[in-house]
Amino acid sequence: MPTQILSPRHGADLDAAREQFHAPAGYLAACTQGLPVRATLAASRAELDAWERAETTPALYSEAVDRARSAYARLVKVTASEVAIGSQVSVLVSLVAASAPDGAEIVCVDGDFSSMVAPFIAQAHRGITVVHAPLEHLAEAIGPRTWLVAFSLVQSATGEVANTAAVLATARRHGARTLADLTQAAGWLPVEASAFDATVCHAYKWLCAPRGSAFLTVGQRMLGDLNPTQAGWFAGDDPWASCYGPEIRLATDARRFDVSPAWPVWPGTAAALEFFASLDPVAVRDHDAGLGDELCARLGLPAHGQAIVTWPDRAGADLAALTAAGLCASGRAGRVRVAFHLWNTASDVDAITAAIETGIPRGTTMTLRNRGA
Repeated sequence: MPTQILSPRHGADLDAAREQFHAPAGYLAACTQGLPVRATLAASRAELDAWERAETTPALYSEAVDRARSAYARLVKVTASEVAIGSQVSVLVSLVAASAPDGAEIVCVDGDFSSMVAPFIAQAHRGITVVHAPLEHLAEAIGPRTWLVAFSLVQSATGEVANTAAVLATARRHGARTLADLTQAAGWLPVEASAFDATVCHAYKWLCAPRGSAFLTVGQRMLGDLNPTQAGWFAGDDPWASCYGPEIRLATDARRFDVSPAWPVWPGTAAALEFFASLDPVAVRDHDAGLGDELCARLGLPAHGQAIVTWPDRAGADLAALTAAGLCASGRAGRVRVAFHLWNTASDVDAITAAIETGIPRGTTMTLRNRGA
């Protein structure tokens, strides 16, 4: 779907947002690791300084967690009471996997990132079976035996965006639950986590937070399905009353699934998420995906409104050409992968095109526009 042209106001807003990054030219790897905004750098440095002066306290870190939880809730359109915090997507998905009934069928995307698949495969000893389906046929794989369909909203290896309408409709028809990974989506693609029974997201990519802060959203139907297998003191209804046994009263909302926070990453995470929650998500998408579509037009690839653009590169020649030109991209699953975020501009599209053109061997008659996948 073609992206919209930004209004002058949106363009000005994004220009101001872009000024919050110290991004070097040619950084095309938000899908691998985001870059910090100025506020995140300031908060993280202040935390280190305060730690050195023995001025940090668990209460101050808890305030940062609360701010991050609230900002993330605003970003993905849920209430803060539906958000649990964690450290890694695989840990949060493992909680869901451990809660699946014995013998349950889980439908996953063939080729999805392993953190969305491995936790379910690890439950094979309980009779859990995993059905792998191509992304374009994911909805068709959901059947009456399916307890859960688990998929990344945006695929890490290809940048493809799932057809959520079809998946949700089929899951509803069969009574299956839905779990979506928003890691490659939240921050550039407008998302509503409330559409799914549960979602997970690591914030260090498109949300540009320090690595080690992740989120789980839990809808009302899923709340009763999940067993808080990793319950600790921070999952208590009153965490400071949950420090010692023998009893603990867990929170009644999604906080019952909280993982005790890795303190130093949360001040920077709160700053990053408050920054992204303040932006117009449609304007961000139109900017990021607009650059992706322009690159597709240059390279003769189908344009699908994706911020991540990939194409076959088994030998790694195109990735090598981008690297030699001073551009930071990545390679996944035999494909070269570039990502466009707020700090990227049309000059990056020009640089990619020039680098690929320079890397074409002498005597090759294929033009850039015909280099389709």
